[in-house]
Amino acid sequence: MKVDILAFAAHPDDIELACSATIAKHIAFGKKVAFVDFTRGELGTRGTAETRKAEATTSSKILGIEDRVNLGFRDGFFIQDEYHTKEIIKMIRKYQPEIILCNTPVDRHPDHGRAGKMVAEACFLSGLIKIETELDGEKQTAWRPKAVYHYIQDYYMKPDFVVDVTGYENIKMEAVKAFKTQFFDPASNEPSTPISKKDFFEHLLGRMKDLGRPIGAEYAEGFVSDRYIGIHRLDNLI
Repeated sequence: MKVDILAFAAHPDDIELACSATIAKHIAFGKKVAFVDFTRGELGTRGTAETRKAEATTSSKILGIEDRVNLGFRDGFFIQDEYHTKEIIKMIRKYQPEIILCNTPVDRHPDHGRAGKMVAEACFLSGLIKIETELDGEKQTAWRPKAVYHYIQDYYMKPDFVVDVTGYENIKMEAVKAFKTQFFDPASNEPSTPISKKDFFEHLLGRMKDLGRPIGAEYAEGFVSDRYIGIHRLDNLI
């Protein structure tokens, strides 16, 4: 199954929180998108691995993505080694994306930065023909995406570029709220977390407004890149 965009996440809901409006916009343009979650989020303070799986399924339907895979890495303890790297490479070669989105380079949760680095390096290695991988008993061919972009998460980072997502903010919020165990619920007896506070959704929309304001957009999502970004024409820019 070839897709245009493959988005990786350390935990289910990382993509939804950071860049699901961008995903929704590109799907509306006819692009095919798939998600790969590293872990089941089993160390999360609220909810369980089982509830996160069900919530991820609901969110995926809301966004209209083509496929979603969970690699079953250990939450909090996955490491950059040959085994984990090859599992990522298998996904890159399976979906053959032109663009990859992945976790932020540095963040409050150490899994985020580590996952972002692992994906970026796996994208390069995936293009090496002497690294052999198999999936479902079939040998895979080398594949390297054209671009790798890191979505911005909890820590604010100055973006290298932003995507105008005005008009797609509501579908993002719907996809985020699919992870209902993670957010504010007056009837919940689970411990409070930074994202379960009552005003968190206001913060999420506020971040999007802040990123949109410099380009004259109502809402935007930001990304950083490991290399500088080229364009064909100056008038492609907002």
